[in-house]
Amino acid sequence: MIALIALIRKDLILFFSDRRAMLLTLVMPIILGGFFGFITGGSGSKDNSKILIALVMQDTHVISQKIASGLKSESSLQISELPLEQAQEQVRKGKLNVAIVIPAGFGESAGAALFGGQAKPELPIYYDPSQSAVLAMVKGILTQYVMQSVSAEMFSGKSGLTMVDKNISDFEAHPELAAAQPELKDFLGSLKKFQSSNLMKSAEKTDSPASAGKDASVVGGLSMPFVTKDQAMVAGDPVTARYNGYAHSFAGMTVQFILFMAIDAGISILMARRLGLWNRLLAAPVSLNTVLIARALSCALIAFALTGIIFSIAGVIFKVNIAGSLIGFVGVALSFSLMTASFGLLIAAFGKTPEAARGISVFATLIMVMLGGRLDAVFSISSMVAKPDLDCTYSLGG
Repeated sequence: MIALIALIRKDLILFFSDRRAMLLTLVMPIILGGFFGFITGGSGSKDNSKILIALVMQDTHVISQKIASGLKSESSLQISELPLEQAQEQVRKGKLNVAIVIPAGFGESAGAALFGGQAKPELPIYYDPSQSAVLAMVKGILTQYVMQSVSAEMFSGKSGLTMVDKNISDFEAHPELAAAQPELKDFLGSLKKFQSSNLMKSAEKTDSPASAGKDASVVGGLSMPFVTKDQAMVAGDPVTARYNGYAHSFAGMTVQFILFMAIDAGISILMARRLGLWNRLLAAPVSLNTVLIARALSCALIAFALTGIIFSIAGVIFKVNIAGSLIGFVGVALSFSLMTASFGLLIAAFGKTPEAARGISVFATLIMVMLGGRLDAVFSISSMVAKPDLDCTYSLGG
């Protein structure tokens, strides 16, 4: 027992006496954790990053103007009006996520396609191929505002009344069309009455003193028949707690750099054997098991101490709180520290030599932290790749 304690004390003194190595072991995960935590949302004190959109307006129709106004009012989008060539170049360089082009004549063609059965106009969208998820989001938002703007103008706007008058005139000029589609003719006649009534009511509201200062141009149209109530599910009180991007990034960086420290621990065992230090130790009344257990326990103690120091700094500077049980956090840290020590011994056992151990250990560490969700949560990785049963996944979750 005395020999075991002496060997552990020796390893701790050697590690903490090298101040430069210890400082780098602490500083690097803190710097990288702070950086990645900032770009993934920070402490929740600022709004989430908006989707950067370029809007190319080539149409002056009232429908197109309403679509543009709706997109600009969307809180999740940051709209910049740019010429077509500049917008394409910005998307190509990755400075913007998506470029939306509203071509000339789109508003009139979209209105005609809603009732007249004409060809649907195209709405060009240029996107960064690495942002496919963003493209789906933007297309959903765009569909909402296009349908709302087109239907509002067709049912209640002057352009809709003009379009209906044109279609009715076409039926009157071509009796064969009216005979083939009598229901559509009746519908257009009823729609004209509805539009005329809406326009009269809008004019009366505009002239009344009660509506002074209000935007009379905002008319309903087809809109979403529901609203969502969003609530982020984070640790702690779901009402008062806020997402802290630093928490996940510090957990990931702590796991990664402590596993790198385990690599050094495993390689140092092989270096000590190569230099003959093991022969000197085994010449004393110390068994091989005692030497290995002492090395594993010293590595676990160093890993536990580093985890505590890194998260203490994260709590003080970056407001990373332990929302769950403090005892549970200590238990997870101890378990991860023991896993780190075992990983170091595994590296030494498989590597046989320092050179071989270094190559296989770096590969194994990177694979574990990548599949375990070091920076991104496991659910954001493809289900074909993510392995939520990895030890480092549980460490990150804890």
